[in-house]
Amino acid sequence: MSQPMATVTDLDDLTLRLRAFAAERDWEPFHTPRNLASALIVEAGELLEHFQWLSDADSGQFTAERRERVAMEIADVLLYLVRLADRMDIDLLAAAGRKLAINAEKYPVALAKGSRRKYDEL
Repeated sequence: MSQPMATVTDLDDLTLRLRAFAAERDWEPFHTPRNLASALIVEAGELLEHFQWLSDADSGQFTAERRERVAMEIADVLLYLVRLADRMDIDLLAAAGRKLAINAEKYPVALAKGSRRKYDEL
């Protein structure tokens, strides 16, 4: 059995631990890209529930207990995202770097600074 997942050193370590976690439980047949994407959206919805109906000011003022519950939902989102990327053989950091470069072109500082407009409205 793999070691507890309490201390994760980096994204590769997390990916390997998740892969082992799923394999030990024989969950591979259930971890299809479609199922993982669906689970990711469900977890994102559970995260959103913590903020539903709050004002912007209240959404940043959680008790330590509620903040921990939010942290666990964020962790669920991350875990499903990492697992999905692994199953699809996508390097998350490389993809994120490419997307950041694309966004920098779509939202040049001179046009986007201080604006909430979408790139095609700048």
